[in-house]
Amino acid sequence: MSLFFGFISQTMLSRMGVIVASIGIALFIFISVVFDMLGMAVASADIETFRLWEREKKAGAEIGVKLCENSEKVCSFCADVVGDICSTLCGAGGACIVVALTTNITNPSMIMLISISTSAVIAGITIFFKAIMKEQALKNSNKIILKLGRFLDKFFKI
Repeated sequence: MSLFFGFISQTMLSRMGVIVASIGIALFIFISVVFDMLGMAVASADIETFRLWEREKKAGAEIGVKLCENSEKVCSFCADVVGDICSTLCGAGGACIVVALTTNITNPSMIMLISISTSAVIAGITIFFKAIMKEQALKNSNKIILKLGRFLDKFFKI
């Protein structure tokens, strides 16, 4: 999956310029942050609460139980697989930005500064928002997973 998405993003973003690559990076960061939050929320959700809600026929609770029962798989997929792919895509987008910004620059020190700065900005933004969302995921895990259950219930009937 990473190879496929990396190839697609590299070929698409390299032709689009700095603004579109920046928008792409922002989208990949957003997806990474949301999935990281979902992974953290499912890992910390209380399955007994979902079982109670399921008996009360609360919308989304049945899928919430399934998510909680498979929390290690869900967490691994959300936080690791999607997160790693998004990180790879952010790196590809960052490389496109560096190439676009340094095309006419011959000073190796300036190229290195632009490259390091681009990587630092992408990493800093990602880490900042992931930290905020992880805190929210821990505090509101049951609510988040219930909302995810309601969302998934619209597409998958168990």
